Amino acid sequence: MPAGLLASLGAWLPAGPSLAWAAGLVDSFLQGLVGACGVAVLFSLAKLHLYLQCLNDPERQAEAASVRGQWALLDGLHVAVLTGLLTVVGDRVAALVVLEFSLRALSALLSRRQGPPGGQLLLLCQYSLGCGLSCSLGYLQAGAPRRTWNLLLAAGLAALLTRYAWRLARHVLAMYELHCQGRYCGACLFLLAAWPGIPRLLCNALAVTFLVADLAAVALINRDFLTTSEAIRFWTPLTICYTLLVIYMQEEQRQNPREQMVYQTVFVRMGGLLVLLMTVGRWTDILNVLISLTGEVWCLLRTGALLEICRKQDFSQRLSHLASAPRRPINQHEDHLSKASAAAPS
Repeated sequence: MPAGLLASLGAWLPAGPSLAWAAGLVDSFLQGLVGACGVAVLFSLAKLHLYLQCLNDPERQAEAASVRGQWALLDGLHVAVLTGLLTVVGDRVAALVVLEFSLRALSALLSRRQGPPGGQLLLLCQYSLGCGLSCSLGYLQAGAPRRTWNLLLAAGLAALLTRYAWRLARHVLAMYELHCQGRYCGACLFLLAAWPGIPRLLCNALAVTFLVADLAAVALINRDFLTTSEAIRFWTPLTICYTLLVIYMQEEQRQNPREQMVYQTVFVRMGGLLVLLMTVGRWTDILNVLISLTGEVWCLLRTGALLEICRKQDFSQRLSHLASAPRRPINQHEDHLSKASAAAPS
């Protein structure tokens, strides 16, 4: 009787590959959850800095009110949608998204010359950051004996950090002005003196995160190639095309900084990646590119108001820089003529 009962129960249990598939799905979900929580922490701190920056400028009180008026209930929906997208996207496309953003960020930093990166770069890297965290965990935990438990611990810590970031953002948006006037809230008083250093802190954290993610992305992509010639046939057109595409789109966005240009850049980048993967990739990569396009657009929709504020701020800073720059003579020959006429006796 016990043997027959065990046999009947064994018939209902899934086979080994199904159990492995379920375990892989759980691991992918935990990696996606960690990536979505990292995006939520970045978004909360960037929104916090932008709000304090607008609040300390008397001419930008309307922008501070628009940041304060954003719905806090959308934070949970943002994390849920990103978790689902990062769970189903493949490692290959996620790694390519990470490498593409790293190239784009490096080009933006080299063209900026001085000062920290603009707020737009911090807001535009959300989906790439989620892919980077997911790729890093997938590579670092590959073959670990307690992989699922390690990812569960990482997801718990990420959820805890996200909860504290949400609480801090909601507290500051609601009570910052009152507490700074009363001088009795430690968190608000700390931010009163330390809020200008938030972008530098975020940039340093993102630099370390994307450095690890780039190494993990290269390793995840190269594991699919059996020979060096296959890797060269994949990397050569990808590097050339994406380098030219990043330079072109960055120059186009600098000359025409409109809201529609941000969405156009996303569609062009994902379209270029789709065309390249149709020639050197697999059919599953095409579906993952469409998933990544959905993730990029979702992050842009979530941060639309903040991106518009950053765009206006960067435009005003560019105008003030051009106005304060010393004017140079148009023609060197005209400069010599003006000096000679000034030195001639009357």
